[in-house]
Amino acid sequence: MLLSCAMSIDGYIHDGTGTRLLLSNDADFDRVDRVRAGCDAILVGAGTIRQDNPRLLVRSAVGRAGRVARGQPPSPTKVTLTGQGDLDPTAAFFTTGDVDKIVYCATPVLAKVRDRLDRVAVVVDAGDPVDLTLVLADLAGRGVGRLMVEGGTGVHTGFLTAGLADELHLVVAPFFVGDARAPRFVGDGGYPWRPDHRATLAEVQRIGDVALLRYALSDRFDAG
Repeated sequence: MLLSCAMSIDGYIHDGTGTRLLLSNDADFDRVDRVRAGCDAILVGAGTIRQDNPRLLVRSAVGRAGRVARGQPPSPTKVTLTGQGDLDPTAAFFTTGDVDKIVYCATPVLAKVRDRLDRVAVVVDAGDPVDLTLVLADLAGRGVGRLMVEGGTGVHTGFLTAGLADELHLVVAPFFVGDARAPRFVGDGGYPWRPDHRATLAEVQRIGDVALLRYALSDRFDAG
């Protein structure tokens, strides 16, 4: 499972305003699209859906055709997590793409989420609070072998804290945000690594004006 994130030089993924902060460039968006095309599912948190209204589809015709040739749908399964159930069924996550959409929700809001989203997604009880290990096990049972996690802060922090991520694609944009109120790539939350337990830097790549850092986070990392 890989985490994918773009951030400013000082580690922020938004600038604290209500508009989306573009942290990457067209060439890197194409790279992300190629990575998406090679995954079985893409996961974002409910906050990302509310903030950015992402479609989470493979954009390139070549990528879609390659997936169809392999017997897959044109884009990966879309997955989200919610503890509160505050998701809009008209969001692009649910209304775009002829692919499966899965919502893992906390037990106390299960009835609420099913009432709101049952017609547009599969709704799964994921425990209280949402248990990421249970989520991954359920996805594996649905045939998801490679999962791409695209944020936001709480989701990335959760997977890192639980030690569940194998790989990190971190893109660094060439500017600072400089606002402590803005969300960062990783938030507070018991991150388990010590200074002597370092991620392995597997690749550094310049993509126009951004830098891609690719890290191995576990012994399950696939260098290919």
